[in-house]
Amino acid sequence: MSDQPTIALVGPGAIGTTIAAVLHEVDRTPVLCGRTPHPQLILRHDEGEIIVPGPVLSNPATISHPFALVFVALKTTQVADSAGWLAALCDENTVVCALQNGVEQTTQLEPFVNGAKVLPSVVWFPAQRELDASVWLRASPRLTLPQVPQAKRVVDALDGTRCTVELSADFISVAWRKLLQNAVAGLMVLANRRAGMFARKDITELALAYLRECLTVARAEGAVLPDSVLQEIIDGFHRAPADLSTSILADRQANRPMEWDIRNGVIQRYGRLHQIPTPISDVVVPLLAAGSEGPG
Repeated sequence: MSDQPTIALVGPGAIGTTIAAVLHEVDRTPVLCGRTPHPQLILRHDEGEIIVPGPVLSNPATISHPFALVFVALKTTQVADSAGWLAALCDENTVVCALQNGVEQTTQLEPFVNGAKVLPSVVWFPAQRELDASVWLRASPRLTLPQVPQAKRVVDALDGTRCTVELSADFISVAWRKLLQNAVAGLMVLANRRAGMFARKDITELALAYLRECLTVARAEGAVLPDSVLQEIIDGFHRAPADLSTSILADRQANRPMEWDIRNGVIQRYGRLHQIPTPISDVVVPLLAAGSEGPG
């Protein structure tokens, strides 16, 4: 592999567009791969906008060689349909950086990546697709990666960009903390409301009870998280703009399949594995599943 890795990105949605834009800004534009051919990607932020020239490739047969680094910004509901891309882009020398939700990124992607090393990440920035197909980045981009040798390839690729990269020796705790945040955001789907709903006292109380349930499961899975993390997460929702959405709510409103299992179902599944009662999950999960998959 060369000192400057060849980079590809699969899934130019909100998170993928953000990573593509910060790379393009420092002349490391990745090869863009997706379902729909677009002539360019547009990222808007507080200082203006970044236009990433396309095209977004839509046929895996156009890929002639594997890449050193592949960012995968697919939702887990899209991974199987993107198997052709992953097979074409990856081999045993590739590092695949999963820009995805959940704590099961490695097991979700490994069957599709031709022996590549899957590097999980935690994405710490809100980016949302706008009606004009641009992406609005609402905070400074930041990633957390496990402190392993393969992370150097991502650190080097993003060096000097506006995306901060942090390495964690206790990645499992960081990943579970983000999962708790994503799990409680699932309540927004059931209410069909954005972050402003957490201003209600009853919603705050429900969210805290749900987070306590999630934290018990996270600790059983090895996460080291203090009780104070529950209030920190709620305070984050209280500080958020009232119109801040989340990807799972956007999918519900667009009648697309939702990532309910890896964001919420995982709490119920691992709770049962550890014989931990999950009474709130036992209500939330079937409702999210029905909203995603029907029937009706």
